[in-house]
Amino acid sequence: MNGKQKPDIRQLDPGELNCFLEQHGEPTFRTSQVYRWLWSVGSRSFDEMSNIPASVRNLLADHFKFLPAIEEHLAESKDGSLKILLRLHDGYRIEGVLIPAAGRTTACISSQVGCPIGCSFCATGTMEFIRNLTTGEMFDQITILASLSKSKFNVPLSNIVYMGMGEPLLNYEHVMQSIMRITETGGLGMSPQRITVSTVGIPEMVRKLGDEQARFHLALSLHAATDNKRNAIIPLNHRRPLKEIIGAFRYYHKKTQKRITVEYLMLQGFNDSLDDAYALAMFCKNFPVKINLIEYNPVVEKPFKKSSPSQTKAFKTYLEKKNLVINIRQSRGEDISAACGQLACKTNSYGNDNHFRHHR
Repeated sequence: MNGKQKPDIRQLDPGELNCFLEQHGEPTFRTSQVYRWLWSVGSRSFDEMSNIPASVRNLLADHFKFLPAIEEHLAESKDGSLKILLRLHDGYRIEGVLIPAAGRTTACISSQVGCPIGCSFCATGTMEFIRNLTTGEMFDQITILASLSKSKFNVPLSNIVYMGMGEPLLNYEHVMQSIMRITETGGLGMSPQRITVSTVGIPEMVRKLGDEQARFHLALSLHAATDNKRNAIIPLNHRRPLKEIIGAFRYYHKKTQKRITVEYLMLQGFNDSLDDAYALAMFCKNFPVKINLIEYNPVVEKPFKKSSPSQTKAFKTYLEKKNLVINIRQSRGEDISAACGQLACKTNSYGNDNHFRHHR
């Protein structure tokens, strides 16, 4: 078979893989063997599958190929955070981040090359949207960051957040497949309670998560609690206003009984007044929430500044008086452009000034 026409084997679901092997006279147990190498071990070549007969490995290599994401650069922050630049099979680049804490680590992974949302505070929004990532490409980010967690911090990867480049719910199928491979016993076996998917709010997909009884955590990147202000920073809000988002998250909560995390970026002079806190408190009456107040991370192309510590404290105090659960999420990896909203595949954070957005 022509190599260029071979599909990525990691795009097969277990049924398709089993069907292929059965058609070529292989016993049923062979499927689970191959599947384990793909999703539990994380193999990137057929030669690694040591307990698979050479004839079967050759059969697989004749019909399929691997299209892995390859680590190209690693940057280390003074606070210990790590950022990786990954090159995809078609030459495009994405970034992932590993954030250490006391005895644990969190992997922040991307779901798209670029982002179609174009939020006005986000560096990724300045990039052209290219394409969705595949299940295998998201899985590669996780296995690479998990390996770094062990080698750099001597702890297994604790948590995964889909909060990197892209809008996860606009890549619904592959994101859900990657989570399945992470959580199933034939994969990495991680608890879904250690996974969070962050979205600006795609109502029909939020409802679908409810219908499918998603077991992982869902976070809403809100950042403004009125349509007037949210329209100014999240263009999608013009088409999918807060009324629709509220309805979708109410439905999701009714179906799953899960509390929603509300992510709120503190932008000086824009959304950090006590009137803004009141609007946020009113929004949060619609379903059970916990709120993460996020310190803004400067982006060269953007005019926003982070709220002062005193204003953030006043904002938090106001919400606590409304009996809301509040966390202040400190910036991590800002010095290597690895913090929230800073991912844009610029290699100046890896030691030079070249720009890696779309070069192939």
